[in-house]
Amino acid sequence: MTVANERSFSRAAEKLGRTQPAVSLALQRLESELGEKLFDRSARDVVLTDAGRTVLEYARRFQNLEAELGNAIAELRDHSAGCLAIGANESTSLYLLKHIEKYRRLYPKIKVQVRRGFSSRIPGEIADGNLELGVISYQPRDERLVSTMIYTDSLAFVVSAQHRLAGRREVPIVELGDEIFVAHNVLSPYREIVLRSFHERGVRLNMEVEMPTVETIRWMVERNVGVAFLPRMCVEQEISEGRLVPVRVPEIEVERKIYLVQPARRAVSYAAEAFLRLVLE
Repeated sequence: MTVANERSFSRAAEKLGRTQPAVSLALQRLESELGEKLFDRSARDVVLTDAGRTVLEYARRFQNLEAELGNAIAELRDHSAGCLAIGANESTSLYLLKHIEKYRRLYPKIKVQVRRGFSSRIPGEIADGNLELGVISYQPRDERLVSTMIYTDSLAFVVSAQHRLAGRREVPIVELGDEIFVAHNVLSPYREIVLRSFHERGVRLNMEVEMPTVETIRWMVERNVGVAFLPRMCVEQEISEGRLVPVRVPEIEVERKIYLVQPARRAVSYAAEAFLRLVLE
C-alpha cells in the first residue's frame, strides 16, 4: 500500500523506516506467493499492474478489517458489546433473574442467553466450550471446572394466603395426609426427599396435580388449588408480597448449595468476567 501510494520504493522505504532493499524483498516475496507481478518497474515511477490494483483493493479492505477488529475488541473490554451464555435448570434460572436484572442495568449492550438444560449436563457443556458459565445445585467433580458456592437454598412448604394452614408457624407431616399437593413432574433430589419422608412415616401423599414448571405450581398454589414443596429461592418474591405463606414442616428441613461453575483452564470473556464479579460481590 505504501509503495502504491508513494509510487516509489525509496520514498516508501523512507516512510516505513525500512531500507529500500528490505521493501523490495518484501514485495518480491508477495509477488512470488501470488504468482503475479504487482508493479511495473520499467517506468520512472512504479506503476501498479492489473493484479497490483486488485491486491491494493484487498489490502485496503484488510486494513479496514483490522481497524474494525481493534474497535470490536475495545468494545468487549469496556462491556459495550459481547454475549454471555449461562446454563441453568428451571429453579436456578429463577434465582439468576435478580442478578441478570442488575447486570443488564450495568451492561445494557451485552446480550445475555440463559440456556435451560439438565443440571447433569451443564458441566460438560462448560468444559466443551458451549457455555461460559453454569449455575447448578451440586459441585461437579471435574478438574476442567472450578465451582464457587454462591447461595444456600432450602425446601419450603408453601400455601395460599387463604389456606387453612396459613396462620400456622409449623405443621407436622402427619397433618398433611389430607392435603392436595401440586407436584413437579420432573425428577429431582428434592422430590425424592419429600416422597421418602412421607413414606417413612406412613403418611399418604396426595399428588393429584402434577405440573411441568415451578411457575405453574406457584400459580396454582396462589389460587389455593393445592399446596407444594418448592425451592425457597423460587418463591421468595411471592412470600415477601404475601401471595404465598411458608409453613415449617419439622420432618422436612433440607438445604442445598447453589454453585456457580466456570472453566478452570480457559479464560472467560469480558462479559462473563463482569457477571462473575457481580454475583460474587
